[in-house]
Amino acid sequence: MTLAWDVVIVGAGPAGSSAALSALRCLPGARVLLLDREKFPRDKVCGDAVGPRSFHALSALGLESEFTDYQPASRMVLGSRSSHAEHPQRGEFRVVPRRVFDARLVRAAVQAGAVLERRRVRTIESTDEAVMVDGELVAHVVIGADGAESVLRGAMTVTRPRATATAVAIRGYGPTSAPTPRIISQSRDWPAYAWEFPIGDGTSNFGYIDVPRRDRTITKDTLLAGVRELLPGAAERVETWKGHRLPLATARPTLPDGRLLLVGDAACLVNPSSGEGILDALVSGTIAGECAHLGPDAGAAYRRRLREVIGRHQRDAWVGAQLCRVPVLASLGLQMAKVDRRFFDATLELTLGDGHIKPLVTGRALARLGAVRARERLNISRKLT
Repeated sequence: MTLAWDVVIVGAGPAGSSAALSALRCLPGARVLLLDREKFPRDKVCGDAVGPRSFHALSALGLESEFTDYQPASRMVLGSRSSHAEHPQRGEFRVVPRRVFDARLVRAAVQAGAVLERRRVRTIESTDEAVMVDGELVAHVVIGADGAESVLRGAMTVTRPRATATAVAIRGYGPTSAPTPRIISQSRDWPAYAWEFPIGDGTSNFGYIDVPRRDRTITKDTLLAGVRELLPGAAERVETWKGHRLPLATARPTLPDGRLLLVGDAACLVNPSSGEGILDALVSGTIAGECAHLGPDAGAAYRRRLREVIGRHQRDAWVGAQLCRVPVLASLGLQMAKVDRRFFDATLELTLGDGHIKPLVTGRALARLGAVRARERLNISRKLT
């Protein structure tokens, strides 16, 4: 059997494009085919927030200057309806519309040597020797980067994500109402929260994310109600809303051995504490590209490497999400973030990056909050006397 391609990648979003770039950096001259059913540039429902760790991942692929025309945010707000914490933003945090972000990554992959073809993939057949795509494309390894409704995941007969482990988000663009990026929660049902991320051109990305519960379902009306409750007035000027499902990492299927790899949303690699997926898409795509040249050993190597790189972060992000579903703990965490910059940074790293729960930082923030409250009580006592 003559192999036409070394690597076929299904899906040309951030996970697929980073896989193509990574495969070509590891083996220049490799025959890499990048497939997508859409024509680029194309829109994608997302918060458009690209954090510091994502830019580190882009830098590792040689794309450190690709998005410098978008100004980094200088500050960030985490809040609720009653309180908020605001500190200077550490590292590069830019809001880049996915229509731009994805198209530039695809362009970089093509410039590196990948072949881009518009195709809707329907069938995958894997043997010990190769993988057949749609009965006519043959490859050593196929990487599935085809999103939440992945055809490859279905073909691999892996477990379907549970409904309760799949977030639903709604997003729209409208005139900027606040200059600083902000995430506003209800201090309950985390990761239910609203956001406004200014792009820098006078418009912002507005949205709301929620997770279905046993006692309620998520609809467009409930999502819009969440936006209006937490961002009153700001989102009323949004004309068009789009929704999307996000398979959280808590639903991640067992990744198999062999020549089929799943990356990004197709592998349910979405941060369970926030619904952020760009970083894990870039990271998993890069690792898959590095492992793609191992043929039948690619799957095992990819699974092992992925666990080493993001396993602890995903576990800690899940723990953080569970803690924040307790209203008193969510409120306490926000107060700690308000008085302690390190805890604020650690919270952002856990929710929007690849950070971990840090007991020492948490203890220090709790002690600082206790001291602040003690001073407040003392001042009140002095005023009364």
